[in-house]
Amino acid sequence: MQLDSLYLLLIVYEMDKRSTRRSFLKSSALVGAATVAIPHASYAIHHQSPMVGEIVGYGDHTYRVDKHWGIQDPGKIPVRHCHEMVQDSKGRLLMSTTHIKNNVIIYDKSGRVLDTWGTDYPGIHGLTLSNEGGQDFIYLTDTERHIVCKTTVTGKVIQTFNYPKEAAVYQDARQFVPTEVAIAPNGDLYVADGYGENWIIQYDQRGRYIRHFGGKGDGPDQFDCCHGITVDDRDRKNPTLLITSRSAQSFKRFTLEGKYLETIKLPGCWICRPVIKGDLLYFAAIGTKSWWDYDGVLLILDQQNKVVAAPGADQTLFRDNDLSSIVHDGRTFMNPHDVCIDQDENLYVPQWYSGNTYPIKLGRV
Repeated sequence: MQLDSLYLLLIVYEMDKRSTRRSFLKSSALVGAATVAIPHASYAIHHQSPMVGEIVGYGDHTYRVDKHWGIQDPGKIPVRHCHEMVQDSKGRLLMSTTHIKNNVIIYDKSGRVLDTWGTDYPGIHGLTLSNEGGQDFIYLTDTERHIVCKTTVTGKVIQTFNYPKEAAVYQDARQFVPTEVAIAPNGDLYVADGYGENWIIQYDQRGRYIRHFGGKGDGPDQFDCCHGITVDDRDRKNPTLLITSRSAQSFKRFTLEGKYLETIKLPGCWICRPVIKGDLLYFAAIGTKSWWDYDGVLLILDQQNKVVAAPGADQTLFRDNDLSSIVHDGRTFMNPHDVCIDQDENLYVPQWYSGNTYPIKLGRV
């Protein structure tokens, strides 16, 4: 595909923003194919110019944007939908992408690729790090294969979790579409069936079924797309589960035994998974005004669920802790899907359906 064709696709999209997102996704496949020959072309066009060195965020949480970080030759190390990133105990950054030439890309902090692996996970989504006895392991979810896999950081499969027959809430494996895993302090696993029946499935550290809770619905203890899950250990004596209910634009808090505690409403935000770092809660909002637009931001909340910073938002319009006032700045992100925070509090952001772009780094200022 030539560059002129790429411009034409983007022009058509701008003229038809009211068309369904599904229709646009079909044309996105063509744009993605073009970026194999023209690395990052669609991203540069969309933003008019590369965004490197600009400052986003505010207060004590400002960041310098670097969209050159991590860019690779897509003919050698291609990406499709980049869903999540984690940092292992050696400081390496691991990112999941649905391109089956390399489902996991391992970066160093400079953006250099150290290794890649994975050709068997066309629906790779969640990427959760667990350190067990001093060794790092990955729990990945595959929404197309309907499985959860525990692997080493080099991709060796240790254990596979198929759909939980023991729960007696699934007729077959196709109903089980897991998106995320969380690990409790005692080693228990919690699998969020975010794109399936919206159950949270709890296993012990040996993989034995314990219980399930949640399910799809609008009750306080139910979910509408339990897309992400994490253990919130900011209260060391009473860790809890923080679980996304994305279409309901909220997080829901549960005990480790599955008892509902509270709902944290985030009006206007189609949120991805929660990430805890220090005393703060970080997460990507893949959209803010409409699911049909590409206007995502990052949000950082304190322990009282007050907004600390909103990188990617137009700061001239944002009013203190008023999420309804968040407007995408039009430049920083295209469908941010996760955020990884390193030990220096730099942020790394993989993006879903963004013209096959590599992750963005936000360097802490």
